[in-house]
Amino acid sequence: MPSLRTALFQSSGTPGDVPANLGALDDAAARAAADGAQLLVTSEMYLTGYALGDAVPRLAEPADGPGARAVAALAARHRIAVLYGYPERAGELIHNATQLVGPDGTVLAHYRKTHLFGDFEHAWFTPGERTVVQAEVGGVRVGLLICYDVEFPENVRAHALAGTDLLLVPTAQMHPFQFVAESVVPVRAFENQLYVAYVNRTGPEGEFEFVGLSCLAGPDGIVRARAGHGEELVSGDVDPGLLAASRAANPYLADRRPELYGALARPA
Repeated sequence: MPSLRTALFQSSGTPGDVPANLGALDDAAARAAADGAQLLVTSEMYLTGYALGDAVPRLAEPADGPGARAVAALAARHRIAVLYGYPERAGELIHNATQLVGPDGTVLAHYRKTHLFGDFEHAWFTPGERTVVQAEVGGVRVGLLICYDVEFPENVRAHALAGTDLLLVPTAQMHPFQFVAESVVPVRAFENQLYVAYVNRTGPEGEFEFVGLSCLAGPDGIVRARAGHGEELVSGDVDPGLLAASRAANPYLADRRPELYGALARPA
């Protein structure tokens, strides 16, 4: 099976300006497709910006809203799958969400952040209830999480047990927690024997300072692509052959003893 070339668009765009962010995404999709990428992953809340304050309700839109239709159109135009983050309005509720659109513009998967971080997110968002959401892109089984979700080992292990090959994690990872991008994400990839595409925002935004350092980490713990601290488009290959060989050499899932882990499901 051929590799899945995956592009990581590290950008904060223009907070509050959806048309500008769609324009930048269109340009990134064109560049990624020209480089041979089949999948483009953006940051958390890319469509609107993250530090929105009381503009969240105004900018939130349904999963099939105008932003979704615009992303579907550009994905189909460039023949590339696109994962983007946005605030989703679902009736009276608002979720921190991400949506995966296929290269024909069809929605493949939709995920709501299950573990909210900090006062801002708890003030505006309702957490999702589904841990494992998956789809297929180029023959690779991809799974979705958002930012803080990946810092809970239970979430990533659930994806590993469900057969996820590539975990897509749009994020808004801020100073002083850059060790998550530098160390935690590659370890998550290794201990669960999957690829992780972790795509961050960058620079100052409201009260936050986003650190960049987006990466594509492999099942051997080696980072295939790494961005710096500024806006950047980087890419790397998800190799099913390497994945199979690494899983055979590192049988963490087969060697588990679930009968010993009951305490993990109890409240702290």
